[in-house]
Amino acid sequence: MDVSPRKRLFHRPAQNNIYRIFFYTLLIIAGLWLVYGVDRGTVKPMGLPTPTATRSAQSYAAEAEAHFAAGAIPRAVEAYRLATQIEPNNAEHWARLARIQTYASALTTTDSERMAALESALQAVNRAKELDPENSTVAAIRAFALDWKASATFDAEERANLLFEAEKEAARALQLDPGNTLALVFYAEVLIDQQKWSQGEQYLTQSRESAADLWDWHRVYAYYLETQGAYSRAIEAYDRAIALAPNMTFLYIYAGANYRQLAFASPPKSKQQTQFYERSLEYFARAANINEQLGLRLPFPYLSIARTYSQTGDYFAAALNIQKALDYKPADPDIYGQLGIVFRKSRNFEGSNLAFKCAIEGCNPEESCLGRYGRECIAKYGEEGVWVEPLPLTPNTLVYYYSYASNLAALSRPQENYCPNARRIMKLILDAGYGTDPVVQQILAENENICRIVDQGGILALRTPTITPTGEAPLPAETPAAPAASATPTPRP
Repeated sequence: MDVSPRKRLFHRPAQNNIYRIFFYTLLIIAGLWLVYGVDRGTVKPMGLPTPTATRSAQSYAAEAEAHFAAGAIPRAVEAYRLATQIEPNNAEHWARLARIQTYASALTTTDSERMAALESALQAVNRAKELDPENSTVAAIRAFALDWKASATFDAEERANLLFEAEKEAARALQLDPGNTLALVFYAEVLIDQQKWSQGEQYLTQSRESAADLWDWHRVYAYYLETQGAYSRAIEAYDRAIALAPNMTFLYIYAGANYRQLAFASPPKSKQQTQFYERSLEYFARAANINEQLGLRLPFPYLSIARTYSQTGDYFAAALNIQKALDYKPADPDIYGQLGIVFRKSRNFEGSNLAFKCAIEGCNPEESCLGRYGRECIAKYGEEGVWVEPLPLTPNTLVYYYSYASNLAALSRPQENYCPNARRIMKLILDAGYGTDPVVQQILAENENICRIVDQGGILALRTPTITPTGEAPLPAETPAAPAASATPTPRP
């Protein structure tokens, strides 16, 4: 008898489902793709921070203006450079960069640094002019950059050409926009540097009301008063500029230099002279404090303080401030030159020679320590030797050269003769064409007479080397002076 198999009541027989197999295969492939993706970096794990968004050029421009208002000019320059990299065809960014770079030249200590800053400013504003040739403000800023470059130029012909081009550019700015206040101000500054005093004053008068809140106007007006010898009124104008731009440290330097000029013209040792010197130091100290608060290691306020102390005869305080400046810029040869002048005035001729060597001949790290401190550097005090490049011979560095030559000649003895080096320095001065100056002629002639005596075996009593007919070696010019009717205007400090 046939009996049918018993049916499974609770269990289904195992069966292979093709759809299920396909689904599992896809899951395995996706898992492998994720693993390999993480290893290769194409797939990022969850929970990582999102990438930082790229900043816009306008963001960098706003940052630059904030830095400029705060007095952090080097940071403002860098921020505007980043803005121009993102938007290289934005003429406004290039023009504003050029204006700030021109003002940045006032923070430099050497001729080469100053010229480099002004060259960069001119390149930036030239780019702005290419992008927007009919922009009045661009033309005004270009006139401004050309004018300051002319003031930093020693060649008379080049200076005249730059001023002529600056005047044309300022005039073009006013043709494009007769009501452009900034163009009127910069045009007035160009005219002042061309010794067109009355015309410059007219443009300043014309723009006085519209520029009441523009600190550039008060700065240029103060500069005009300086050229006329009206130092007290110039200080008042600088004070108004400072009230509008309280963090522009170079304005304090200019005002302090005017106080120092008033002190120099006051009766010696008088109460009035002392007060003027004290006010001068106050302005320089305010500039130094602003830089300290901003974290800017800029030496120029300390150099101004040193000049004031040197003028009062306090050479110890002057040397300390120059050494402070060298702590900020230990490789700056011009600061070594200024230290050499101060040491020389205090009759520290050996220390003076060490500093002059770094300024004029350059020096290695060990010699730089000797030039700064008269000893080896002490590492635990953060002192460190550096390589110092020599300064080229220019009208601003001439005083270092002939002071060094005078030191070498005066300290020479038959058994220790420095005259060969002194003659080498004097030859550099003559070859550069400075031997026609009567004061320089007198200094070099006296040095040569001393060396002749030493060469013949003579012995000279140690004496103070002559620097000028009054026996005084000036520091590089910073104090403004009233020019004669036909004189070249005094360059900015």
